[in-house]
Amino acid sequence: MVASMLSIAPSAIPEPFLRAESTLGKFLLMFFAVAFFAAVFGLVLFLASLFKGRGGEKAQGMLFAAPAVLLLAVGLMYPAILTIIQSFRGRQGNGDFTFENYTAMFTEPELLIVLRNTALWVILVPFLATAIGLLYAILIDRARGEAFAKALIFLPMAISMVGAGIIWKFVYQYKQTERDQIGLLNQIFKMLGLETRQWLLDAPLNTFMLIIVMVWIQAGFAMTILSAAIKAIPDDIIEAAHLDGVYGFKMFRHITLPSIRAALVVVLTTIGIGTLKVFDIVRTMTAGQFDTSVVANEFYSQSFRFDAAGLGAALAVLLFVLVIPIVAYNIVQMRKEA
Repeated sequence: MVASMLSIAPSAIPEPFLRAESTLGKFLLMFFAVAFFAAVFGLVLFLASLFKGRGGEKAQGMLFAAPAVLLLAVGLMYPAILTIIQSFRGRQGNGDFTFENYTAMFTEPELLIVLRNTALWVILVPFLATAIGLLYAILIDRARGEAFAKALIFLPMAISMVGAGIIWKFVYQYKQTERDQIGLLNQIFKMLGLETRQWLLDAPLNTFMLIIVMVWIQAGFAMTILSAAIKAIPDDIIEAAHLDGVYGFKMFRHITLPSIRAALVVVLTTIGIGTLKVFDIVRTMTAGQFDTSVVANEFYSQSFRFDAAGLGAALAVLLFVLVIPIVAYNIVQMRKEA
């Protein structure tokens, strides 16, 4: 998309600023970017100082928002419009107006598998990660060594998706049963007297094995947010529930769960959006082979490997359309809680 933008008006931007090849050129480009940012920020501050009074506060707010809105328009909205147009211009993205790409997404067997896998990811990852995070937050709440226990489950969040993919690829590593095992999972199977398996080759099992990696990463995020929400429940409400004889699951069902509902919505929707865009794990562990591809990975493959920019654009549009309801629901819920 960026290439499409630059190709429209190549003479509008000097060549040294498009491709700085020397070390000096890169430093000059960096200093130019910093200076340009400082100049824009200074201009905004100067103009904001000219407005006074109550009416001036609104104008100041609009001024401070203007650079961000401009960047969103140039860097997000304009490429998005180009992508939508390209998605209606044939498989290669350069033909006449057609619905060919959208028809292919819902009729070709390979792409139907991609949609199925994406649906599995979006259904399973948010709910499993949130459930595990919530259970963990409840179990360690006010327990001895709580900080250390939280650090252990939050640690995967500090690892990149690519790093997590490589780690779990070793966990799933396959060798024949009679040979010494490298993969942890197959070693456990061998110790139990079971046959080793090719976890990343057998469909649809391999998709579920990839989902486990994402759950492992996101459970720490869910635990952190939900633990903070649980600690924010007023002590007098908990004490009143105890006086009424409410303990255990009843406490969770009637006190804890309603009190942390807003946090649950945020966690579920945030993980859901991240899962829709999942790319790194699939790309690192299977490269989308063996029926494991998802929409984001297929968008990359079609656009940059199979010379099908139009189909890739259609997949990107689908991803955008799928994210919109989740974001809208999140905004509505946050406004209700405000």
